Amino acid sequence: MLSAERPPVIGMLAAVAAFAIDQVTKAIVVTNASVLSAGVPVFTGFNLTFYRNDGVTFGLLGGAPWWSLVVLALAVCAWLVTMMLRTRDGIEAVAYGAIIGGALGNVLDRLRFRAVTDFLDFYAGAAHWPAFNMADVFVVGGVGLLLIAPMITRRPRCGP
Repeated sequence: MLSAERPPVIGMLAAVAAFAIDQVTKAIVVTNASVLSAGVPVFTGFNLTFYRNDGVTFGLLGGAPWWSLVVLALAVCAWLVTMMLRTRDGIEAVAYGAIIGGALGNVLDRLRFRAVTDFLDFYAGAAHWPAFNMADVFVVGGVGLLLIAPMITRRPRCGP
């Protein structure tokens, strides 16, 4: 079980880890962009690729000014930091940290490239899931963890 004494510290460590993993994987992809741009099969149903997405999830809001997506993401991160600092639950803190770290990883991409570097390409037959990156994995995973956190941290009641 995660420490109940220092949830904000645990959350900040999760944010730093998510951000670092995202940035390292994107750096590897950008360094190998010429090879990955055509897609490199890893196993059936999964390719590594190089794609720049100027929108958000599934390309929504594509064409929106890059800076508006940065401002939106930073506003959401500020709210999440507040939530992380208030929580007394280590699992919730990790979830908030994962979301914050992932969001900041994509913010840095938008500041550097005016778009997000995506490279994970899953498919079934000719149908491809939209490409995504590790920041997206941390954001979605963090949201999922927030949803199940009450079930994980539920403590048995004493008495009737």
